[in-house]
Amino acid sequence: MVRLKDIAYRAGVSIMTVSKALRDAKDISVATKTRIQQMAQEMGYVPDAAAAGLRTRNTRLLGLIIPTLTNPIFSRVIMAIEEWAYQHGYAVLLMHSHNDPAREEQCIRRLLSRRVDGLFISPAARMENSVAIYDELQRGTTPVVILGSRAKFCASFLAVENDDTAAAANVTRHLLELGHRRIAFFAGPQVSTWAQDRLAGYKKALREARVDFDDRLIFPAGSTIEEGEKAALQFLQESTGATAVQAINDLVAIGAANVLLQQGVRIPQDISITGFGNVLVSEHFRVPLTTVRQPKFRLGVAAMEVMLAKLRSGKAESKRLPADLVIRQSTAAPAQK
Repeated sequence: MVRLKDIAYRAGVSIMTVSKALRDAKDISVATKTRIQQMAQEMGYVPDAAAAGLRTRNTRLLGLIIPTLTNPIFSRVIMAIEEWAYQHGYAVLLMHSHNDPAREEQCIRRLLSRRVDGLFISPAARMENSVAIYDELQRGTTPVVILGSRAKFCASFLAVENDDTAAAANVTRHLLELGHRRIAFFAGPQVSTWAQDRLAGYKKALREARVDFDDRLIFPAGSTIEEGEKAALQFLQESTGATAVQAINDLVAIGAANVLLQQGVRIPQDISITGFGNVLVSEHFRVPLTTVRQPKFRLGVAAMEVMLAKLRSGKAESKRLPADLVIRQSTAAPAQK
């Protein structure tokens, strides 16, 4: 490992001169600075980020905690955060909570022990209104930006989120405008704020259209393809009279659609189905899926903008981004009977 004194010895200067040259200090000649910087590069010198962090109290590291990368929504969010972090001289440390609160707490503590300059967190779902680790973060000095809808236990933090309620209401309105009145809703995890927001949007659109809400049309469906398949099997066993299914996300919609198609139900001739998220497979599914295009990359960019504002001035505001309805072949007017 090449050290400052190794460069100083070869260059015939003091260690302080090398340090100033590599920090691009102004009280050293351009010629000397250029010579030392070039020599350091040729020798393979790599700055000790940990030591620099102790001197400056800035590690140029940002922590990022998500449930899992298997959720395709996060891939472009992470891409945006990492790209913008790189452009502004930061590196990103990524950890997975697997939606386990205990593991999430350990992830937070490990990242804080690395003295990260800021934390991005997509929180694990909880029923509690207060969580000790988030109370600690609130009392601390490390900036935190929540990715997604905020539950009560993290409502006081800065956040960047989609307007899930408005987007889900737009999906329901689309189905209502096509003529559907019995719209089944394949709901997500009850403890997840984003799932609650999307169900609230569905109810809001029904209320505005003066269509009675019927809880027999609500089916628990989780958030995965497998859970969507199970919800569809339950849906087929019950005579709901529904002519459309509004799924909590694209994966649930695809799982449900697979089962419906296997049972000879035609989409959209016999039943319409919608998703939420616009993951890549939704456009290339056997019946291209009507869904909500979440601004995933813009969400990551917005998160970095909020974080940078907080780091630079201590002042920042949360952001809520709109999401667009994408109409494809999985929805149509209900069949005439």
